Amino acid sequence: MGGPPPSWSISKSSDHLWKPICSAHYPSLCNLRAADPTVPYRRLFSIGYNSLNRRLRSPSKPRLSLDDVVFAIDVRSTDSSIVTVAKPACDLLPDPNGLFRFDMDVCELPRMAKVLDGVMVMWNVVQKGWQGVFSMMECKGKGSFVPGVEGWFSSELPAPGCCSGRAGSGLVADLRLGFCGADGGRGGKVGVGVLSVVSWRYVTVDDALRYLPAAFSFTLER
Repeated sequence: MGGPPPSWSISKSSDHLWKPICSAHYPSLCNLRAADPTVPYRRLFSIGYNSLNRRLRSPSKPRLSLDDVVFAIDVRSTDSSIVTVAKPACDLLPDPNGLFRFDMDVCELPRMAKVLDGVMVMWNVVQKGWQGVFSMMECKGKGSFVPGVEGWFSSELPAPGCCSGRAGSGLVADLRLGFCGADGGRGGKVGVGVLSVVSWRYVTVDDALRYLPAAFSFTLER
């Protein structure tokens, strides 16, 4: 009654028994034996099993919520302000599919040419209590202000942390600006969001909120 017989323990650890198991479940890992023939198949199976479990694990809950952030947006031409908006994210109408995409109505917009060069677009996310500020977008380009047509601006977000200067995050911030009425209109809508460069679709609110704390930390450390 002192445990399994010695022959059972030896069989369990025998590498030739693990080879077909590892080949069936993780064939790509078995190819690593070509680089290092001494690594046991049992070890390769364990690596593959643990890696798969980590991928299937549900992501952690975001540390921030929409109650914790404020969107600050500024769109201007070379000589005048076009749109200035500051809105708590929690006050905005949520996307029905839970995506990180928000629209804001704006009014009293200036009349202007239908197309302007040198339009500067800035979108900052501010952590309430001024605990952090992160620049989601700061870009310059040509803006179209034709009524009924949206102008679109985008900027790839950096990977927060030590690799931010050398790699992207796989995320893109976008800003949409639309006008209504004649001659550029007196009202309009500003939309902001975050997209994945892999699917080119908007990410969920939770995915964007998981990104922001590290982005705030990176900004404060610079």
